[in-house]
Formats: sequence, structure tokens, C-alpha cells
Amino acid sequence: MSPIPALFKVTAEPEGSITCTQPSPRVYLLTFDSAPDNRLTPEFCAAFLLALDIIDHRHEKGVVVTTSAIPKFYSNGLDFESAFKSMSFFPESLYPLWKRLLTYPMPTIALINGHAFAAGIMTAMMHDYRFMNPHRGFLCLNELEFGASLKAPMSSIFRQKLPNPNTYRTMVLEAKRFNALEALQEGIVDGLGMVPEVAKFIQEMGLVEKAKSGVYGQLKAEMWRETVGYLDDYVGSEKMIEESMRGEERRKERREKKVVEWEKSKDQKGAKL
Repeated sequence: MSPIPALFKVTAEPEGSITCTQPSPRVYLLTFDSAPDNRLTPEFCAAFLLALDIIDHRHEKGVVVTTSAIPKFYSNGLDFESAFKSMSFFPESLYPLWKRLLTYPMPTIALINGHAFAAGIMTAMMHDYRFMNPHRGFLCLNELEFGASLKAPMSSIFRQKLPNPNTYRTMVLEAKRFNALEALQEGIVDGLGMVPEVAKFIQEMGLVEKAKSGVYGQLKAEMWRETVGYLDDYVGSEKMIEESMRGEERRKERREKKVVEWEKSKDQKGAKL
């Protein structure tokens, strides 16, 4: 079978790209190829946003499916050097991409072909549906392992979308790696398979028709209002975290003082004996 011709291709500097094909009418398959593991750099986020805009403004309403040309990885999360060297990365690159996905005016499906770690699985969660390769890859929030905290929208999206809060507890506090079957059982993904299974799901659910009325994105914006609010208010959510951390430092000092006082009291009682 000859390959499906590309509708368009967007460059993600320095050497990456996102290619859009149309495996069936009004089904748009965006395939990432940013070696080695599709890190969410400013350039990658910009290319992803542009691809979504091209579909929205130049093509018929339908369904958007995202996947990776790199068999081992859907996305391995943030590139920390580029993410933290500039304060603008979150409010001007990552959060606009996540909000666009979360409120996109068409159904979106993340086809997780390989590993999706940290911000990689968060990006998949911003889609309406998730399918996972049954033979390769793990889903994991591994921030615990490398000592990173979760920002407000990074946490809220799981609270809003996972059917069982215990699953999120396991993801965050144990950094568990979920294989495909476990992810399906826990409701992290909606199905297992690759492009043929996703195509069948789209047909059975009638997804290509869902965006016709023009309110699909508006409905999602209201459904996920908490996360959308955090994505919109980067300054406010960061301030909330900073105030919480300062408060915790003050409480930590008070607790330490009480422990010291208890130790002194204990020593004095021992001396009297």
C-alpha cells in the first residue's frame, strides 16, 4: 500500500516536524517527529499550535488524532533547559498549547504509540480521548523521581479526568509506570490499539460529525473550567504556589521550634532524675 500523502508539514526547529495526513475523510492525523523523544520545547509547542490552527482554519471540521513517528516515544515531557531558562515558556508556549488542545473545536484523540512521561502524558490528557499501543510503552508521572513539583494545571487535569482519585495518588506518590492494559483498567486511556482501532472508534462514536454545531470547544471549556482557569492565569497560579510554599516554610520553622523545646524539656526532666 502506498503511503498516504501529506496534507501539510510544519517545521519544529532545529530538525523536527509535524506532518498532517488524512487517513479517511475529515480525520486529521498529526505525526510528531522531533528526535530523540519529542520533548516539549518552545519550537515544538509552536509547531503543534500552528498545525492545529491550520486544520481549524483551512480544513473541514472533523477529528484530530496525534501520534509520533518515533516508535519508542509519544513524548518524554519537557526539555528542562529550554523550559526553565525563560519565564515565558509556560505562559507563552506550553500553556497555550494545552489550552488549545483542551478546548479545541473538534474531537481530539492522543494515539500513544510509545512512552508518555511527565508532561508527555499531561499533553495526552489534554485530548478528549486516548488510545495506547498495547505492545509498547508506559505512562508515568515521574516527577517524584527527579524532584519536581506539579504546577496547578498539571495536577487539576488528572483530578478532573481520572475516574478514580486513587489512580492519581498512585501516579503521583508512587511514580508508577502503567502499561497499556493497566492504563485501560484505570481509565487513563479509553482504548488499546493503533491507527486501525482508532479509525474504528471514530466511526463507531460518530466523532467526525460532533463539531458540526459549532459549540464543541465551548462545551469543553466549561467542562474543564478549573484547568482552563489555571492555564489562563499563569501569574495567579504561580503566586498561589509561592504563597503556599512561604507559608509552609513558616510552619516548618514553628514545628522545628516545638521539637527543640520538647527535646530541651525532655533533657531537663532526665537531669532531675
